[in-house]
Amino acid sequence: MTDLPPPSETRRLLAQRPYLAFLAARFTSTVSVQIQAVTIGWQVYQLARLDHDVKSAAFILSMIGLVQFLPVLFLTLLAGQFADHHDRKRIVVITLSIDIVAAGALALLAHHNPMLWPIFVISGVFGVSRAFMMPAAQATVPMLVPRELMPRALAWSSLSWQTATIVGPAIAGLIITSSTTAAYATSAGLYVLAIALLSLIRANTKPEHNPASRWEMMKEGLAYVWRQKIVFGAISLDLVAVLLGGATLLLPVFAADVIKIDAYGSWITPESAFGLMRAAPGIGAALVAAYLASRPVKRRAGVVMFAGVFVFGFATVVFGAAQPLGDFLGVPAIALPLSVFALAILGGADMLSVFVRQTLVQIVTPDGMRGRVASVSSLFIGASNELGEFESGIVARFLGPVGAAVFGGVGAMIATGLWAKLFPDLRKADKLA
Repeated sequence: MTDLPPPSETRRLLAQRPYLAFLAARFTSTVSVQIQAVTIGWQVYQLARLDHDVKSAAFILSMIGLVQFLPVLFLTLLAGQFADHHDRKRIVVITLSIDIVAAGALALLAHHNPMLWPIFVISGVFGVSRAFMMPAAQATVPMLVPRELMPRALAWSSLSWQTATIVGPAIAGLIITSSTTAAYATSAGLYVLAIALLSLIRANTKPEHNPASRWEMMKEGLAYVWRQKIVFGAISLDLVAVLLGGATLLLPVFAADVIKIDAYGSWITPESAFGLMRAAPGIGAALVAAYLASRPVKRRAGVVMFAGVFVFGFATVVFGAAQPLGDFLGVPAIALPLSVFALAILGGADMLSVFVRQTLVQIVTPDGMRGRVASVSSLFIGASNELGEFESGIVARFLGPVGAAVFGGVGAMIATGLWAKLFPDLRKADKLA
C-alpha cells in the first residue's frame, strides 16, 4: 500500500478557513478604500478647478495626501504597540467602523453641499483609522497560517489586494460619472460587509502578553528595525522610491487637462480616461501577483526587488512623457494607451518589489515584534504614498504635471542604484525562507 502524496501548499492554504475569511474581508475593505480614494481625488480636483488653474488645483489635490499622512506619522508607533498588545482582529473591526462613519459623512456632504475643507477634515479622520488598521492587519496574516505557508499566503494576500485595486477604481469610475454620493455610500456599505466577514474568524488573533511598558515596546520596535539592515533597507527603499514616483496622485490632472481627450472622439470622456488609468496599475500588479502566487521568488530575492523598483521608476517616466511624446511624433492619440500600458508596468514592478519586501520582513521578524515592525513599515509606506503625492503636487506647482511625473521617475531610478550600494546585504539576499 503506497502512501498518499502530501497535499500541495495551495490546497493546504485553502484549508485555512480563518485566513480565507480574512482575505475576503481585506479584499472587500480595499475595494471600499479604492472607491473612496478615487472619488475624493476626482471631487477635490473638480472643486479646486472651479477657482484655480491646473498647477494650483494639482497642489490642492496633493494636500489630501499630506492630511492623511500626518496621523500616520504621529500615531504609527503607538499603533504598533497596540497591535502587539491587543487583539489584532478587534483593532481592524474598530477602525473599519470609523471608516463607515467617515464614508457616510462624505456621502452626506456630497449630497447636500460639497466643499473642500470638510473633505480634508474627514480625510484626516480616515488617516487616523488607517494608522491603527495597517499594522494590525499586516500582523494578523502570520497568525492565521503555518509558517511554511507564509510566502504563499502573502502572495495570495497581495493578489487579493491588487485585484481590489482594479475592481475599486473601475466601480468608482462608473459611479462618479453620475453620483459621487452613491460612490461614497457604496464605500460605506462595503466596509459593513468587511466587518461581517471578519466576524467569521474564530482563530486567536491576540499576541502573547508582553510585560514591557508601552514606551519600552515602541523603543524595542524601532531598535529592532534599525539593527536588521535587511528590514531597514527594504522599507526605506520603498519610502524613497514611491516618495519620488508618486505620480498616481496626478491622474485626475492628466485625465482632465493633460491627455488630449478630443483625439479619441466622443467614446472617451475625462471620467472614463481617469477610471482606466486608475485601474491600470492594479491590473499589472494583479498579473504579477497571480504569477507569484503560483511561482514565488525563490532565488536572488534582493536583485529581484531592486529590479522591480528600477522598472517602477522607468515606467513612471514613460507615463509622464506619453502625451509630449505623442505630440512630438504627430500621433497625439497614442498618449492614452501608452499611459495605461506604462501604469500597468508600474503596478506590476511595484508588486514584485513589495512581495519581496513584505516576505523578507515577515519571515525574519518574530511574532511578538510583528505589530511594531509593521507599524514602522506602515509609517514608511504611508510616508511614501501620501508624502509622495504631496511631493508630486509641489513639483507640479513649479514644473507642471508632466515635469513632476518625469522628475519623480528619474529620482526613483537613481535611488535604486544608491540603495543597492548602501545596503549590500539586501542586494545579496537570496532565498525567501
